Amino acid sequence: MAAALETLQALFATLAEIQELPLNRESLESLIYWRDVKMSGIVFGAGLITLVAISCFSVISVFAYLSLLTLIGTVAFRIYKSVTQAVQKTNDGHPFKEYLELDLTLSQEKVQHIAGVAVAHINGFTAELRRLFLVEDIIDSIKFGVILWVFTYIGAWFNGMTLVILAFVSLFTLPKVYENNKQSIDTYLDLVRNKLTEITDKIRVALPIGNKKPVAAAESEKDK
Repeated sequence: MAAALETLQALFATLAEIQELPLNRESLESLIYWRDVKMSGIVFGAGLITLVAISCFSVISVFAYLSLLTLIGTVAFRIYKSVTQAVQKTNDGHPFKEYLELDLTLSQEKVQHIAGVAVAHINGFTAELRRLFLVEDIIDSIKFGVILWVFTYIGAWFNGMTLVILAFVSLFTLPKVYENNKQSIDTYLDLVRNKLTEITDKIRVALPIGNKKPVAAAESEKDK
């Protein structure tokens, strides 16, 4: 019992460390590249268990059970520490005092920064979709169509939650694999990229509608 409660306290300590991490690119890279194995392991394990549970049960049930288990653990630990303090006649205070004093509020600057980044990404995403659907560049639109066609098969093989789980697992595995095998992977990626560029150029030549002449060149031809 005591060992389990000490494990629970260690978990709270780790969660407190996660809470204190700044929400920036460096902290995210630290997690997905497993710079701190304990921290990344806890985040990966907790996230994967939660996603698998959501895929098997409703979101409300998963939230309720996780919250109930957490509450049972904290209540048990609180009672255990109170009994221990009474028996040993010590006055250590509330066992979760340092966590109760953590500042969990979001500053206005941080909210504005997150909102600004989100708006910039949404605007860029909307502009790109408009460019693809309205065929600004026929080659890019054809590529987009091929990707959508592939997604129809992926959707037939997997449901949405399975794809989310696969994406989450890939987030914590592929970056580390790439980091450990960067040179060889880059070599193969360059070969694939060059081959795709070669094929794309041939298609652009075969489809005059896909060629986009610079404005200056078009005006020069018009003058002639």
